[in-house]
Amino acid sequence: MPTQGFATRRRAALFDALLELILREGFAHLSIGSIAAELRCSKSTLYTLAASKEQLVTATVTHFFRTATEQVEARVAASSSPRERVVAYLVAVGEALAPASEAFMRDLDAFEPARALYERNTAAASSRVQALIADGVAAGEFRNVDAAFAADLASSMMSRIQRREVWAATGLDDAVAYRQLASILTAGIDAGAARGA
Repeated sequence: MPTQGFATRRRAALFDALLELILREGFAHLSIGSIAAELRCSKSTLYTLAASKEQLVTATVTHFFRTATEQVEARVAASSSPRERVVAYLVAVGEALAPASEAFMRDLDAFEPARALYERNTAAASSRVQALIADGVAAGEFRNVDAAFAADLASSMMSRIQRREVWAATGLDDAVAYRQLASILTAGIDAGAARGA
């Protein structure tokens, strides 16, 4: 009989493999049977993770956002200044989303539970950027800008990047677009630039 630790690792490995699959191919066209075949496991194994395909997708998308948030926050924690934290945050978000194919993003938008998760995470990202900018203003590294407005500006562009609108308009992939956003945003609110430094 497998130990609890083994079972937990097996579940995590299945979610990771499923996440890789749906990020690459999307999920609308997949059935429990085709997912089981792709992951080389039984359908009954998948049903230990969730009671239906819809619940399985929702759990996997939740896993994706949770893992991405942990990776992004680790990058922010390793940064030493407010400016570096804003840049690290936006760049890390872009890198976390880079594996998401157009098929995945399209299916995510069409499936209400997954879209709701995406919208909650975008709202949380906007709040996080707002807090990081407010920290920079308080530290004197950023001009005394309205942090909520700057965060809303960043959030609007983040949504456009995630919907692949920026790629369609400019040809920039997500990671490059996030680096550009970080550069433009932080240069625009830099206190040194405002003093003519």
